[in-house]
Amino acid sequence: MAVSEPSPPAGLLADGMYESLRPGTALLRLTTTHDREGIFDGAWWPRSRNPDAELPGLIAALTDRLGPVARVGLDQDAWDELPTRMTVDGLVVHIDSSVVGDGTALVTRGDRDLFSLLVIPPDTPPPAARAAMAEAVRTGNLRQARQILVETGSDRARASDPST
Repeated sequence: MAVSEPSPPAGLLADGMYESLRPGTALLRLTTTHDREGIFDGAWWPRSRNPDAELPGLIAALTDRLGPVARVGLDQDAWDELPTRMTVDGLVVHIDSSVVGDGTALVTRGDRDLFSLLVIPPDTPPPAARAAMAEAVRTGNLRQARQILVETGSDRARASDPST
């Protein structure tokens, strides 16, 4: 008989949980901590740079775990034509864009509750992506996105892509 792990409190993910948003597409990792001492609350590895294909799954998964998402802030240079808003499951989510090149997504729940996700470039090899995701959610991590991506080799795929 298999032993099941205890369920986390309502609205929280078990620490270290990986979840595929849709089979064969993005991977999301959130770590539930009550102290939120690190820079990142999770990591997201989208499979493309198409926001219409990637954001609905992310927003739906985050809404299921965190509650309604009001805004998502992304680096506009990392995406193909970002919309200013998107409707997901009947809720309007505002999409903020900036040219910062920092490899993060900022997710706002409600009026001010902010979550920070490391965004792994879509063309990153799986071992490098997994290493970056694990580092982002490591307890007490104080390293910025660029440093994590460089140290895990997650930035190499984009750096070698002549179209970027």
